[in-house]
Amino acid sequence: MGMTLAEKIIKAHLIEGDMSVPGSDISLKIDQTLTQDATGTMAYLEFESMGVERVKTERSVAYIDHNTLQSGFENADDHRYIQSVAKKHGIWFSRPGNGICHQVHLERFGKPGKTLIGSDSHTPTGGGIGMLAFGAGGLDVAVAMGGGAYHIAMPKMIKVVLTGKLRPFVTAKDVSLELLRYLSVKGGVGYIVEWGGPGIKTLTVPERATITNMGTELGATTSIFPSDEVTRDFLRAEGREEDYTPLASDPDAKYDRVIEIDLAALEPMIACPHSPDNVVPVSSLKGVKVDQVCIGSCTNSSLRDMLKAAAILKGKTIDPSVSMSVSPGSKQVLSMLADSGALTDILASGARLLECACGPCIGMGFSPNSAGVSLRTFNRNFEGRSGTADGKVYLVSPETAVASALTGYITDPRTLGTMPGITMPDSFRIDDSAVLAPASPEEAKDLEVLRGPNIKPFPESRPVTDTISAPLVLKVGDNITTDHIMPAGAKILPYRSNIPYLSQFCFGVCDKTFPERAKEAGQSIVVGGSNYGQGSSREHAALVPLYLGVRCVIAKSFARIHVANLINAGILPLTFEDPADYDRIDQGDALELTGIYAGMENGTVLLTDKTKGFSVPLSCAFTSRQTAMLKAGGLLPYTREQAQG
Repeated sequence: MGMTLAEKIIKAHLIEGDMSVPGSDISLKIDQTLTQDATGTMAYLEFESMGVERVKTERSVAYIDHNTLQSGFENADDHRYIQSVAKKHGIWFSRPGNGICHQVHLERFGKPGKTLIGSDSHTPTGGGIGMLAFGAGGLDVAVAMGGGAYHIAMPKMIKVVLTGKLRPFVTAKDVSLELLRYLSVKGGVGYIVEWGGPGIKTLTVPERATITNMGTELGATTSIFPSDEVTRDFLRAEGREEDYTPLASDPDAKYDRVIEIDLAALEPMIACPHSPDNVVPVSSLKGVKVDQVCIGSCTNSSLRDMLKAAAILKGKTIDPSVSMSVSPGSKQVLSMLADSGALTDILASGARLLECACGPCIGMGFSPNSAGVSLRTFNRNFEGRSGTADGKVYLVSPETAVASALTGYITDPRTLGTMPGITMPDSFRIDDSAVLAPASPEEAKDLEVLRGPNIKPFPESRPVTDTISAPLVLKVGDNITTDHIMPAGAKILPYRSNIPYLSQFCFGVCDKTFPERAKEAGQSIVVGGSNYGQGSSREHAALVPLYLGVRCVIAKSFARIHVANLINAGILPLTFEDPADYDRIDQGDALELTGIYAGMENGTVLLTDKTKGFSVPLSCAFTSRQTAMLKAGGLLPYTREQAQG
């Protein structure tokens, strides 16, 4: 039997495990890593604690693209720390302003057939160029940089077969939104999504990268396209054709599920507040007033996206009631926009030019007005993520965004008439001066790592005990995101390296009294619904609860990266064997977990609600490695134990 493309790359990088058994633990050799500054400081503190002098990957890159708003010393200090630790330990450093990590990595470093993990959930963007790319917690990235394996549950395989060709004003973003409408934010959990069919030949690498980027919102382990002549053309334009490798699945490869999408049948789609899968046709929302439009993010900030937006805007002015921003994804994109004159067309329309960074996507500036309707070409529209608590964020393509900015209302871009043509260059402008090489091993010995006062120690974890008695301090519902658990935004992100300060914002979207109540309890339990921890890979959503004394999280189900982060932090994640038991317990109940060690072996732990006087079984499905990690107190102490033999 033939193999899927993902299975081929897994086989080539497999260290341990049986990849023929879906759900079983496998470990992979990692070729490349990336970090960004919102998660990078903690990842490099963790790397330093391992005592490894130099990274052991083929390429590791530290990007500065999230915390670029320097309203105090905190972000500048963290950037200085990352730059110094990168230079000393063999990591390439992408300076502020050089661009968003996923866009720049696609342009300058991504290689077909390589494995990549990044401390950012949208690292699967690399699948657009044929990489097997995973979002992961900072601890997992630190271990990989130190030469350790990356562990995942062997995924099942979904094949999405594309036929036909997109019509004018219909885009790759609409393909992603259509799949989200069909599968939901939970539909990809446990799967790798592989894209194929004759329709993929019509999609450029930036379009493919938009689709693999949005695959994260499905809950998928990752997404991947074949590496073909389209890939080769992109790498040639980037001046690195030597990195090209043809890759495809075997004709007789078997998939657990096959989905067909006719590109020619699609229409412009829009995700309504407050979930990426709340998708309807743009035409169905005609007449909804728009206050703000944002074009950019790691999803839609390529040169192709920007040129299309500029072509529609040329000679026109956005509606006076609309505030519009444009964030090119990289210095390369911005430079080529300026060289071509397209940037002038964008600015002449009344749009504001923002830095080549994540910016509004993570609430780092350009928040909408009170209860404002904001159309964004981003990947997430979680409640409060924009920085405005009652903001109404919709996810759209650049074409829909521009059409709506021009009219002041949600507008189907097909009503604009003929789509203006754009011409993509045969070669891109290459300037890697903002990517700094690390020092040589000899030079590195004498280098100092620079730490600012905002950098605080990693929170101390505790080994999981056989019995846990603690109050249920917080009960939340379904689809709780890491933005709910540990919000982002301009006021909070500068403290990502200061867990004690950050802790006062934990679960602030759900219950602002949680941090105080958790501290008062000493140790506590949190209960959630299905898909708990979806969204960003930020390990702070585990590290901060750890600091506040959370010993266990019980949920109907967990998102992949977050459950790994909980285990890495030494927090016990358990699931209800009967989801109906979720309704039987209430916030404030005194809970007791017993038989935890035995449960790690036989799969069941007993939960007793001492307030109400009943007991229910909880599922406890861990690998032997995860069990050892929890008993050690998390990945860091476990790694130290392994190193000591």
